Amino acid sequence: MLQPYSPSQAVTLLLLGFFLVTPAFGQSPVDYANPLVGTASLDDPALLGNAPPPGEEAYSGFTYPGPALPHHDIILGPINKDLTEAAGNHGIIFPYVHSRRTMLGFSAPMGGLTIMPVVGEWNVPPDRTYASPYDKQTEKASPGYYSVFFPDSGIKTELTTTEHTGYYQFTFPKTERGAVLIDLGAGNNRIEIVGDHTVRGTSERGGRSFVAEFSKPFKAFGTFRQNPPQLEGARVRRDDYVRTEARTMSGSYAGAYLNFSTTAGEQVLVRIASARTFEAAQEQLDTESRSFDEMHQRAKKLWSAKLNLIAVKGGTEKERELFYSTLYNSLLTPRLITKKGAPLRGRNSDGSIAEYDRYSPIAFWDTGRNQIVLLTLLEPDVKTNILRTHLEMARESGWMHTSFYGDHAVFMYLGDWERGLPFDYASVYEYLRKNAMDPAGPRGDLAEYLKNGWVHDDFMEHPSPPESGGHAGVDKTLEYSWDDYALALFAKKLGKDDDYKIFLARAHNYTNVFDASTGFMRGRNPDGSWISPYDPFEPYYNYMSKEASGWQNFWLVPHDVQGLINLVGGRENFVKKLDTFFNTPYQPKGIARDVTGMVGLYCQGNQPDQQTAYYYDYAGQPWKTQELIRRILKEMYGSDQFGLAYPGMDDQGSTSSWYVLSALGFYTVDPSSPNYIIGTPLFDEAVVHLGNGKDLIIQAQNNSEKNLYIQSATLNGQPWNKPWFSHSDIASGGKFVFKMGPQPNRSWGSAPDAAPPSMSR
Repeated sequence: MLQPYSPSQAVTLLLLGFFLVTPAFGQSPVDYANPLVGTASLDDPALLGNAPPPGEEAYSGFTYPGPALPHHDIILGPINKDLTEAAGNHGIIFPYVHSRRTMLGFSAPMGGLTIMPVVGEWNVPPDRTYASPYDKQTEKASPGYYSVFFPDSGIKTELTTTEHTGYYQFTFPKTERGAVLIDLGAGNNRIEIVGDHTVRGTSERGGRSFVAEFSKPFKAFGTFRQNPPQLEGARVRRDDYVRTEARTMSGSYAGAYLNFSTTAGEQVLVRIASARTFEAAQEQLDTESRSFDEMHQRAKKLWSAKLNLIAVKGGTEKERELFYSTLYNSLLTPRLITKKGAPLRGRNSDGSIAEYDRYSPIAFWDTGRNQIVLLTLLEPDVKTNILRTHLEMARESGWMHTSFYGDHAVFMYLGDWERGLPFDYASVYEYLRKNAMDPAGPRGDLAEYLKNGWVHDDFMEHPSPPESGGHAGVDKTLEYSWDDYALALFAKKLGKDDDYKIFLARAHNYTNVFDASTGFMRGRNPDGSWISPYDPFEPYYNYMSKEASGWQNFWLVPHDVQGLINLVGGRENFVKKLDTFFNTPYQPKGIARDVTGMVGLYCQGNQPDQQTAYYYDYAGQPWKTQELIRRILKEMYGSDQFGLAYPGMDDQGSTSSWYVLSALGFYTVDPSSPNYIIGTPLFDEAVVHLGNGKDLIIQAQNNSEKNLYIQSATLNGQPWNKPWFSHSDIASGGKFVFKMGPQPNRSWGSAPDAAPPSMSR
């Protein structure tokens, strides 16, 4: 059983972990982690697919390259994509894409605030013609640190952070015309210059305030603003102006400029803190060090303690970089919103003090498929507080939180219960059940699902890019069925047999959208007839599928893979369908933005089918899973010219967590289950320091790029001939030893009774 560390133990391990763990290779894990990984897109058209539509950038991982701390909500970073443009890009608000070569500024602890050092001319944001080309060769990122050099101005910019404060160190050339610009973005904001070292302001976005403190007094200063353009007859009038020596300004893009004279190599340190009030922000600044290097090293030590939770040996330098970079991204979220002992935040807050660390919500449609298990393995103390946070959110709102389609909070609670994480699970059930039974709750179209056992779709033409409206009836039916199976098992553990029977019956509802005439999950009209025409090769957003094609959505039955095998007529037919899926070129007529990272028709860049490479384990051909996992790890991560690409959005650590788990050699096909499905280990050895103080050791003997096939395996010295294992097998630690070879061993893990468990037998 996993036992979380006490707070004092956790702090001690966190601060000392950097010194306690000696890595088995040249560099330490924190030195391998590169936050720039995930900021680029695939560049091989055969891998990328035909996304995105013309005129749009291909989806990258949309990861943050700037400094952050584990699970903290302050992330500083470079901005090379206008935030108004980013906000209009279908809700994808990520201000940095690696391929862009002009920097607009740097983000701050308060949303909307941008800071930028310049030399010479500048103009009022958001025009930003002062935006500067930056030298990509000088751009460096590591956990807790980011730096870049601007050759035109001769300014070096460095960033680091603490839990509360952003640090900006600008190294200027010799100049009389140096300046730092701060603007608050669009909206009715206010900025004020206080004395000759401080700027403060308030944003209408969230009602937050900030204080920025400079290490060097201003030589001169002023304020500016630019309200949106107004049309007067045939002429556009702009309301923008600069007020020299003025100390206050309100309006859209309200900002301040601070002028400096500097000698060559002189550094100006800016520290920015954000809080509800100026006084609270100033108090944060007063308690923080004024040393950039000290805070940088502190951030590095905090990350070292986290990344040292897994030690790997073997593999290539690139594979180790990708592994620790994806582990880094996996541990950024969820974010600590309120620390124990601090006043609670939020609209309904009454000033109460937090009794435990409260976190931002889990993205259950995304990270609810994998990251929630990784956190339980590595950080049970953090995970317990996440469980408490979601329960408290449910008590406050009356509903258990969910995201997109599905109702996947039950995966987290049941999965942690099955893995032995201590918690009062009975207290959660009323909210999980209410979500599943009350049509007024967050499960969309639940009344229809309860009545018919499926959710309908309204026929619509298939434009390119795909229509974003619709019920996503097939997807909802599949995901609700999955939720219902987990809820049935939850009810059974509580001794609620009547509920168990209700939800177990509903867990088979996925069969209601299976069309035997086509062999696919197919949308139904309101009268129950099949939608026609229907093309399973075409990608959809919310019409029948959710961000997927019919081929990709077919496999979305992780709780009953054996049931899928039965639907298509047995193992042989199931394997043929899998083979077709992974080997048929992706050539749809419609262009989908986020159907990217293709292996045949399989999409690694989005969640609906990311578990499917492991399905060969259920069908008696685990060697094909082993082939696919190595291929996906190699082709979908870092295969671009920069070595930084992801196959699609990271979605708060989902795509990263897939890599971490798969590189270790196993994956959580169904996170509500205690079972892990075996792929193939990437490294010669991996040591996972479980949160209960035990170690899971995974050794791959005779391992290489060609020797990717498992020949035999032992667990704790005993033969292991199943392509899966349960958490109970490794809860007290364990040692897997895999013997690897260049050819498949078709007898290992292939027997029918060796298949992973499913709802159907």
